[in-house]
Amino acid sequence: MSVIEMVDRVAPTDAAAATSDAEWLALMARIGDEAGYFQPLGKRHHAFFMDEDPTLLVTFDTLHNIRTRPGQMPAGYAIAREMGWSYLALIAEGETWFRDPALYAYFDRLVDDAFFEDFNHCVLMGSDMGAYAACAYSVTAPGATVLAFNPRATMDVERAGWDTRAPAARRIEFRSRYGYAPDMTEGTGQVFAFHDPKVVLDAMHVSLFAGPWVTPVRMPYLGGRTEWAISQMGLMPDLLQLAMKGKLTTAGFAGLWRARRSFGPYLKGILAATDEARQPRRAMAICASVTSRLNAPRFRRRLGELQAELNAQ
Repeated sequence: MSVIEMVDRVAPTDAAAATSDAEWLALMARIGDEAGYFQPLGKRHHAFFMDEDPTLLVTFDTLHNIRTRPGQMPAGYAIAREMGWSYLALIAEGETWFRDPALYAYFDRLVDDAFFEDFNHCVLMGSDMGAYAACAYSVTAPGATVLAFNPRATMDVERAGWDTRAPAARRIEFRSRYGYAPDMTEGTGQVFAFHDPKVVLDAMHVSLFAGPWVTPVRMPYLGGRTEWAISQMGLMPDLLQLAMKGKLTTAGFAGLWRARRSFGPYLKGILAATDEARQPRRAMAICASVTSRLNAPRFRRRLGELQAELNAQ
């Protein structure tokens, strides 16, 4: 019986039945006993490992996000399970920024045990706080690919005091081990830093990841919701497969990203930006393009309004 078949036997509903954090943690412990392991790392972190294949996906997630997700499983779990990959999820309870000596010790043990050397391909992935962690701990997995959605370089007030979006993070120590994420990425195969360049603070963080191994990937007009957009458009499996094969390039992503032309939040974002910039002719062109391809009542109404305004001039 494969690991995935054992996991199905233990948790056929993928933890969706859990009604409390304690119940969810208990169920994950049962799944871990069959799949590989589920263990606490200090008071506010956990590691879940599913041992299946010499291909490894590593994700950094929060318990809150997991519990609000359909299926109540860590990000990437469903894809890893479908592909038959091994899977390691690091889970934080709250906005810890994955800064904890117990977590440092865990990754130290992985290095001492040559854990990552057992895998032919490895991808680390995270968003926002999780993207910071994916970059910071990538130093333990030389040659790995990192998919960092809205990565943060650090939240140390001396180096990034201009980012005040996470007040609690300003009390966290970012100067010791695994602290400054850009420095920790130097040994990776490649880091893809997905971000919305119109979110100025996100763009400032990405600018700190300056190595030649870093590829900034711009996803404008999404209000910074980069991972969410990729997931909502159903692009994550293809993106992860390209990354896992070492075949992800800017051109390859551009091909996937063409799907945005039919993605409502992106189209609304670009129209709102055009309206804000007071570019009526450009807005008309956008509305005409969208209505020619999609059933989009909002864009049809806006096109009529713009035409009426132009005729009244």
